[in-house]
Amino acid sequence: MNILAIGDVVGSVGCRFLRSKLPTLKKLKAINLVIANGENSADGNGLTPTSVRYLLDSGVDVITSGNHSFRRKESYDTYEECGQLLRPANFPVGAPGRGYMVYDMGRTQVGIFNLMGTVYLDPLDNPFFTADSFLKETPTITVVDFHAEATGEKRSMGYYLDGRVSALWGTHTHVQTADECVLPKGTGYISDLGMTGTVESVLGVQPELTIRKMKTQMPVRFDLVQEGPCKLDCCLFDIDDATGRCRGAERLELR
Repeated sequence: MNILAIGDVVGSVGCRFLRSKLPTLKKLKAINLVIANGENSADGNGLTPTSVRYLLDSGVDVITSGNHSFRRKESYDTYEECGQLLRPANFPVGAPGRGYMVYDMGRTQVGIFNLMGTVYLDPLDNPFFTADSFLKETPTITVVDFHAEATGEKRSMGYYLDGRVSALWGTHTHVQTADECVLPKGTGYISDLGMTGTVESVLGVQPELTIRKMKTQMPVRFDLVQEGPCKLDCCLFDIDDATGRCRGAERLELR
C-alpha cells in the first residue's frame, strides 16, 4: 500500500499546481491513496465547498485540515456532508464534521485520523488522550495527520503512537522537514510535509506583507502570491498490507 501525504495546499494557485502534478505522480509511484491537508486551499485562509471539490476532482482521496478548519462559514455544511473531509478530532463536541474515518478501498480499509496540537495553538482537548480514545479499534492500516506548531510536540506524538499507527506526519508550518524515517516499532514519520504553493513567498503569503506585520505589529491582510514558480511538498509511505507497518518513507518535492 503506497500512501501519499501532501503538505498544506495554499490557495487557488496551490490547487492548480497540485492538479498539474498529481496524476503523473500517482502513476509513476503506483500510489493507492492520496491524503492532502486542505485547510488553506481557499484564497484568504480556510476552505470552501469549491476548493474541496477541486481537490477531490484533482485526484485527492481524503482532505484533512487544522486550525483554519472553520475560518469560512460556508465550509460548515461541507464538513457535515462530505465524507472525504476531516477536521481535527480534538475539537470540542458539537463542532461540524468528524476527525476520523475509515476509507474503504475494497480489499482493505484505511483508518485516517486528523489531530491538532495545542502547543502555541488553540487550547483544544489534549491530542494524546484523544488519540487513545480513537485508536482502541482501528483497521490494520491507520494513518495520522498531526496539525501542530511545535516540532517537539510532533515528535513526541510520533513516538507515543509508534507501533500503534502505520504512519504519522506533521502539517501546519508549511516548511518541509528532512527527518522522514521509520520509527523503531514500525511507524512512518515526518515532522512536517511542507506546503503546496508558490516558492517565492512566506508560507504562500506576499513577503512584503509579512515583513510589514513583523516590523509594525499592526493588523495586515495576508494576500497570497498568485504567480510564479510553485512546488508540491509531500511524503510517500510504503505500508505493509498484512501488518500495517511502514517499510519506507520517501520525502518528495515537485517543482
